[in-house]
Amino acid sequence: MRIHVVTAFTDRPFAGNPAGVCLLPAGPWPQDAWMQRVAAEMNHSETAFALPLPASDEADWAIRWFAPLVETNLCGHATLATAHVLRTEHGVLGAVRFASRHSGVLVTHADASGGITLDFPAAPGTEVPVPDGLVGVLGTEPEATYRTGALGDLLTVLPDEATVRAVTPDLAAMAELTRRERLRGVIITAPPAGANAQQSQDCSYDFVSRFFSPAEGIREDPATGSAHTALAPYWSARLGRQRLTGFQVSARTGVIHTALHGDRVHLTGNAVTILDGTLRV
Repeated sequence: MRIHVVTAFTDRPFAGNPAGVCLLPAGPWPQDAWMQRVAAEMNHSETAFALPLPASDEADWAIRWFAPLVETNLCGHATLATAHVLRTEHGVLGAVRFASRHSGVLVTHADASGGITLDFPAAPGTEVPVPDGLVGVLGTEPEATYRTGALGDLLTVLPDEATVRAVTPDLAAMAELTRRERLRGVIITAPPAGANAQQSQDCSYDFVSRFFSPAEGIREDPATGSAHTALAPYWSARLGRQRLTGFQVSARTGVIHTALHGDRVHLTGNAVTILDGTLRV
């Protein structure tokens, strides 16, 4: 069985967010414990397992995502990485429909030039009081915090890009906070340093972000597609534009183009294959 490592939301190696991708043979799912062990062995923020489905009107593949410690409900970069493998290894262009367990049917669209667009449900936030302990966890005072419904993240607005970049969170305390509040993770975000600031990866961008999910074994995720299902509605409402570019200012960085379409968000990015191998167990 083949397994791939693909870095998503970037057009160059060693940037963006690496994901494992395992295309399974037709048939039943492997045991959950086996997929969890493979994900722990890969030790990326997520490993995607995709299972081909019989011809149907609903979906072409079933997809599941595993972080090193748990199965997750939604993962953007690993879905983009899976669509990239289908294009590069199997010549699949255009739309691919993935049936997920918790987020319905997710559609990707791969074009010949390298871009891949994800069609995901939007996760607009509901403003909530700043949770107890968050200021100490981040080392800074948020301007506002929002819960993101089924996505399960806390969207935390900070005053500026420099503050987002400077945050060094207490990850052990953050893991306790997210477990207590029943959250997947914490998104921090702010406007850019200057209007559409020109930065690395040769892109201008409209907002910056970082994402942490230590309770799931993800200290800091480099480029998080699912978090942008909440970031896109927030920043589109704040800036009055439906199409935006987010720059995730992790050490590896990532670029995610967003377009709001009602209750859906289109997330567009590139991907690069880093490694192909054979899974022997």
